[in-house]
Parts: sequence; C-alpha cells; structure tokens
Amino acid sequence: MSIEVLNESGVPVGEKDLADLARHVLDGMRVHPLAELSILLVDEAAMTELHEKWMDEPGPTDVLSFPMDELRPGHMSGGTDEEGEADPGLLGDVVLCPSVAERQAREAGHGTEDELELLCAHGILHLLGYDHAEPDEHKEMFGLQAELLASWREKRGR
Repeated sequence: MSIEVLNESGVPVGEKDLADLARHVLDGMRVHPLAELSILLVDEAAMTELHEKWMDEPGPTDVLSFPMDELRPGHMSGGTDEEGEADPGLLGDVVLCPSVAERQAREAGHGTEDELELLCAHGILHLLGYDHAEPDEHKEMFGLQAELLASWREKRGR
C-alpha cells in the first residue's frame, strides 16, 4: 500500500503515525493492498482556500477528502485491468489542518494527536464512499470510525 504523507502545515506532526493509522484503516476496510493514498497537512490559509473553492464555505475546516477512483465495496479496488486482475486504484487525497485540529482537540478535551487520527480515519472513510448527511449514514460512518480507531488504539496499547 502506498501512503504518502506531506506536511506543509508548519506544525510538527507524527507523519509516520498518520501513515500507520491510514494503513490500519485501509486494511480494516479491506482495501486493495496496492491502493494509493495521499495525506496532506496544510496551514489555515491553504485549508481556507480549498474549503471555499471546493465546498463553497467560508474559513478553514478540519478535513477535506478528494476521491480519485470510484472504489467498489467487497474488494475495494478500482476495478480490473486488461487481464481481469483487480486494479488497486488511486484512493485520492485527505487534507488535514493541524491548527484547526488542535483547537477542536482542546474543546473536546483530548490531545491533538487523537484529533488528527480521528480526522484522518474520517477522511479515508469519505474517500471510500461513506457519508453522514442522513441519520442512517451518520450512524454507519461514525460507528465504523469508532471501531477502527478503537482497534488502532488497542493495537498501540492506548
């Protein structure tokens, strides 16, 4: 699995930990092991620009997801290649804003690392087609998110 983490936020973040979490989430969701994912950490100005351009909403946000390939449930790949083999697919990009995550973590009473993990898992689930606009979707997505984060933290002894 190819997971690239780029930190352009100016804030020190555990990039390897985020990549390990992303791998855990993708494994838990049975995503093809050769799928590609990019995680980008940006400052508030860059996040504001993305949020306004793509969501038509003012100010910065905590996480945005930009899917690339349409993945299919079951084998979570991008389809098949010319030989009929599963094509791993390019998942897309998850964009995180550590400074927004830090404020939210303070308000929620937990650490910034925990908030970034939550946002990263949330963003990946969006890439996989999950949403939370409707009550049943919300329940499914946030239930999956909680399960994945609990198993991640258990694995890490937290």
